[in-house]
Amino acid sequence: MAARTLRPHEQELIYGSHAVAAALANPARRIRRLWATRNVADRFAGPIAGRGVRPEIVEARALERIAGTDVVHQGAVLEADPLPQPDIADLPGDGLLVLLDQVTDPHNVGAILRVCAAFGVTALITTARHSPSATGVVAKTASGGLEHVHYIKVTNLARALSELKDRGFAVVGLDSDGDSVLEEAVPPGPLALVLGAEGKGLRRLTRERCDTVARIALPGPIASLNVSTAATLALHIASKR
Repeated sequence: MAARTLRPHEQELIYGSHAVAAALANPARRIRRLWATRNVADRFAGPIAGRGVRPEIVEARALERIAGTDVVHQGAVLEADPLPQPDIADLPGDGLLVLLDQVTDPHNVGAILRVCAAFGVTALITTARHSPSATGVVAKTASGGLEHVHYIKVTNLARALSELKDRGFAVVGLDSDGDSVLEEAVPPGPLALVLGAEGKGLRRLTRERCDTVARIALPGPIASLNVSTAATLALHIASKR
């Protein structure tokens, strides 16, 4: 049975200058409303006109009421439909994928999306439960990466890993106590890197579905890294294959 992809239905709020600019530049992104201060609207005049969007000019305080008082909106908030996301079976069979096992912190997920975009990752796949939505903090921290990397939620991560293995992907889990060093564990060809939540790490079923569980060789006394930092190093290593 194929892993079921969760289809988001609610509209998303995107804020921050880089995230909003990337959404405006993405023809696949259906934009519903755009609120902006006068200065930001003037700065984005070209992309706004190209999308046929009529910005609603507001004061910064109004943006805080829309997006929340604890966010850094940088003068723009956009409401848009979620991006269409493919099923795992429809992803290219020769790409690089990253999977997250119940990583809940939106800053970490957003940072990983940004890194994935930098390294040309096809999709970031995560669990439907215990993971943040592709909106707000995730979109802002991704700094436009959300428009370039598929953000796919599945109901059963272990099943998704089995499906990827059936399609020819090497599935490599990351853990500070991994059996091998990552440089030696990543083969050529389609690759799926799997990272777990800080503290809990990879769950038992997730580990069992991995072809191997590897560690990042570090010269210093600290062997455990923040998950977004680990993802950056892992993708750098994978890019050198």
